[in-house]
Parts: sequence; structure tokens; C-alpha cells
Amino acid sequence: MRILGIIPARGGSKGLPGKNKKLMLGKPLICYTIEAALYSKLTSVVVSSDDDEILRISEDAGLRVFKRPADLSSDLIPTLPVLQHVIGSLSEEYDAVMTLQPTSPLRTFQHINEAIGLFEKHGEADSLVSIVQAPHKFTSSSLMVRNGVWVNPIDADSLVLRRQDKPVLWGRNGAAIYITRINKLEDYIFGGKILHYEMSKLVSVDIDDMDDWKIAESILYYEESNIKNKKLV
Repeated sequence: MRILGIIPARGGSKGLPGKNKKLMLGKPLICYTIEAALYSKLTSVVVSSDDDEILRISEDAGLRVFKRPADLSSDLIPTLPVLQHVIGSLSEEYDAVMTLQPTSPLRTFQHINEAIGLFEKHGEADSLVSIVQAPHKFTSSSLMVRNGVWVNPIDADSLVLRRQDKPVLWGRNGAAIYITRINKLEDYIFGGKILHYEMSKLVSVDIDDMDDWKIAESILYYEESNIKNKKLV
């Protein structure tokens, strides 16, 4: 199966300005996703951005880049038309597209390859979404405030307090991995018959703000330190 990896990377960000090119442990954030994609089984990898520096960083890494037109550069623009712009600019054909947001630096080439393998195994699937188990403290029985209003979610007599008694819920992990068949990309990034690729909490950090940045950076620093220590043994 021919799968194109697309890394959509805007230059701006309200939560953390310039985060996609901001240095994390001395390396632009987007480079973690670029490196994972290049080491994976993806047929090809490209970057779409409105930012010249991000485009330069991506080209230096060996990727083909696509400069977004002005009407696709706003923070209000969803990802789907950005993917459609890239596909419409290509001469070669692919069976599917994998969307890799640069805000998931802990996603590795192994995760990408596992997702590809799962998608190829299930030929009836239209799309695939990476998911992570939701913390029990964020399940419906634990939520106390909704839209700024204090609420008592359930009857106090039936309040579920023990973690092991709460329902197990899963959610999208910040778009670490999406796969979409080309013939479905006119309508959605994920939909139809959806496969779910489970990822751990540790690798599902999605960077929206500085707290997320510190968490991801700490995990990467810890892992890199372990690798260096093993080499010294």
C-alpha cells in the first residue's frame, strides 16, 4: 500500500507561539515528527506550512514542502482542506494519507509502522485514529465543572469513587496518527469504518501549551539520558 505522510505545520499558535519551530532539547519540535516519519515505512513524506522557516527546516531534512496559500493559513482553517491542497498538487498517486501533527514528538517510527500494519491488515477500513485511555479522573462520574458551572454529575448515593469501578474510556490522543483512504479524503480525515490504534499515555502527549511542552521535554530528556547511559555501560 502506498501511503503518503503529510505533516501540517502552521507557523503561528495561540497557546504556545511558534511552537512547531521552537527548540526542544536543541532541535525544532517539528523535527521529531520528521525523523519518525523518515524512518518509517511511509512511501513518502511532505510538509505543508505557511511559515518560511518551517519550510526551510523541512527542506533541510530532505522533505518536499508545500507553501500554503493565504486562504489556508488562518488558525480557523481545519486540517482537511490543507490535506486536500497537498493531494491536489501532486502528480503521483497514493492509496492513503497519514496525517502526522508535529505537536506529538513522542510518537516514533515504530508507532507509525504499527498503525500502517493494522490498516493494511484490515482492507475494509476507511480510516484509522490513534487513541489513548482517558484518565479516570476525567470520566463523567468525576467531572465537577462543565462550561464554568459547578455541577454534581450523579446522585451522591451512587457516586463512584474507586478508580477500578469507573468505566474505561478512550479518546483521540491529539492526532498523533490519522490514516485516511484517498477516496474518502473529500469528506473527512476520519470516518466511515474506523480502526483504532491504541497508544500509551506516555507517548500521547500533545503540545498545546507550556505545561505540555515541559512534560514532553522531560520525557524526551529522560529517554535520551537512558540511551546515553546504556552506551557507557
